[in-house]
Amino acid sequence: MNMEEPIKYYLKKYGVITSNITKIATGYKYSLVMLKNGNIGVCANLLRNINVSIRDLIHPDLDNIEHRIILNAYFNALLNYSQNYDKKVDIYNGINFGKYKNIVMIGLFKPLLKKFKNDNINISIFDMMKKDGVIHISKESEYVGQADAIILSGTTIFNKTFINITENTNPDCEVFLLGPSVIMDQDMFKYRNIKGLFGSIFGKYDQRVIKVIEENGGTPQFSPYAQKCAEIH
Repeated sequence: MNMEEPIKYYLKKYGVITSNITKIATGYKYSLVMLKNGNIGVCANLLRNINVSIRDLIHPDLDNIEHRIILNAYFNALLNYSQNYDKKVDIYNGINFGKYKNIVMIGLFKPLLKKFKNDNINISIFDMMKKDGVIHISKESEYVGQADAIILSGTTIFNKTFINITENTNPDCEVFLLGPSVIMDQDMFKYRNIKGLFGSIFGKYDQRVIKVIEENGGTPQFSPYAQKCAEIH
């Protein structure tokens, strides 16, 4: 089954009910959408200024990265609360990474990397925003094709690299999507080799999360108000 890239897929499936949006908040690191029912969805900005209004989402432009970021946050708010999760599941505790021989991380997650290093598990890292300790992005396709496990940042959903990466994986590879930007929806498992979704949900109407984001905070600052959630197939 050939799937359209996620933002386009979810836009076709659900559209955007702009009257259901009560707040769009943006900062330098993250953007947030709050719905009338209090659901909150966030998406990383990758350090860019976002200027998108609720009115802009009446006719969103899928080639506009700012629109895609806000759409990503909207679908997180819309879909991430639709099921119950095991509150205690962390990706490193939920997945036995010791069984893999060739692990690739796309998007640097420093706390997670520290756990791999502590357990002497080798991992190859790619990150477009970082230079130290990562492999040059020109080699990403080669490493992805050889990997048996990939930890994939949820930011790939909005930055248009998700399909290219997942379609380049070998048949036996297992892909785990990670981060607050991940759309926690069962349809994400329709994409090639997706085996786990590791995202976040927030308390309804939590003004603390909005404050952190508007003050240019990131994951370390809003994580005390977030509940890690996971779906593993």
